[in-house]
Amino acid sequence: MAAGLLDDERMLKALAERDMGTLFTLLNTRGVSTRKLAAAADISQGRLYDYMNGNCRVEKLSVFEQIADGLRIPGHLVGLARRPWEPAPEPSAPAISDLPADTGDLEAIDAFRDADRRSGGGRLYAAVTRHLTDQIAPRLVDTASGPGVFAAAAALTEMAGWMAHDSAYDDLAVKHLTRALPLARVSGDAPLAANIAASTSHLTLHTNDRPGAARWARTGLHLAAQGPRIPALTARLHTMTARALAAAAQHSPARRALDQAEAAIAEPADAVHPWLSPFDTAALASESALVLKDLGRYDQALCQAEYALALREAGRARSLALTRITLADIHIRRGDLDSAVKVGHDLLATSPTLSSVRVIHQLDDLRRRLEPHKTYAPVGQYLVRFDDARRARMLLMADIITAPRRNAAHEAHTR
Repeated sequence: MAAGLLDDERMLKALAERDMGTLFTLLNTRGVSTRKLAAAADISQGRLYDYMNGNCRVEKLSVFEQIADGLRIPGHLVGLARRPWEPAPEPSAPAISDLPADTGDLEAIDAFRDADRRSGGGRLYAAVTRHLTDQIAPRLVDTASGPGVFAAAAALTEMAGWMAHDSAYDDLAVKHLTRALPLARVSGDAPLAANIAASTSHLTLHTNDRPGAARWARTGLHLAAQGPRIPALTARLHTMTARALAAAAQHSPARRALDQAEAAIAEPADAVHPWLSPFDTAALASESALVLKDLGRYDQALCQAEYALALREAGRARSLALTRITLADIHIRRGDLDSAVKVGHDLLATSPTLSSVRVIHQLDDLRRRLEPHKTYAPVGQYLVRFDDARRARMLLMADIITAPRRNAAHEAHTR
């Protein structure tokens, strides 16, 4: 009965939002009688009509499961685990542990990832793209290379995209992510492809394309369901779904997607993936704060932001800075200027060598939110100190502000 679901955007949207009433209505308009729908879903026709008329919604996990099983809806489409009747992944598809990876590639990505967390991506972008050009690209055309080199190319290309995004060059970031996904597909690594879809969702949301961000997150969930269970990846994709829905002011669906993320991250994993950047409880708390802030639930958002800061280790300078910016913004929205200023002073202690233009832009946005309150003495004093610190920070980052564009121009010239 689920045949045709994947070619109807309305049905995909209803499934992603767990809106069973709309799903039943759409199936009914396709010629499936309410009697058959009720029998397949193992519910009464009266309850079916309640769902279709919007008088009530499906809320219990057990009911979602019986509907998915009765209508043969793949679990990932409604945020469930693979259903018992779903076919296992093709045996011919390589498992993560079967994909050969050069130890040097894994060491390189670990080194780049560690440096990026500590100091931002601005000054690392050129090193990553050079590594791709010198060490990876020649092996892509070598017939002796296996699928592992395509996975390495995909992971490092995605990383280059994040570093371009961190340097506020989103057009360049899009190009990298667009190249990364086909490389991941060629490698046969479904989780890596799903992870790139999650990154694309994040970037698409950053450009204010909320429907596009939600579509990319759904694509990622579909890809993730094709590989071994990696709860952190599933949690990240549900979180990106929640962020897109929250930005579009879809309160109940966003909250449900966030609940799915919290449930997913607590599940045991089938495998550890060497190419995926970890998505942990601290990252989920930080993203949850953004979702709840967009939904106007400032008290809950405050708790999540403070929880993220408590969990995040000291070496993650950029993550800490971005979460503190979120926390300060929440305090402003709650009307607590003293707390906002206190967090703002903590932010000014962020290492001036952190090479993240994205952090600078978000700091500038925070300043603009405080500007209307500058007649309040603590805010006015903070803004003076902020402006001095920003001038010093911009002097130290002058060498990287235009670096990605110069690299992009060189790349275009040499292709």
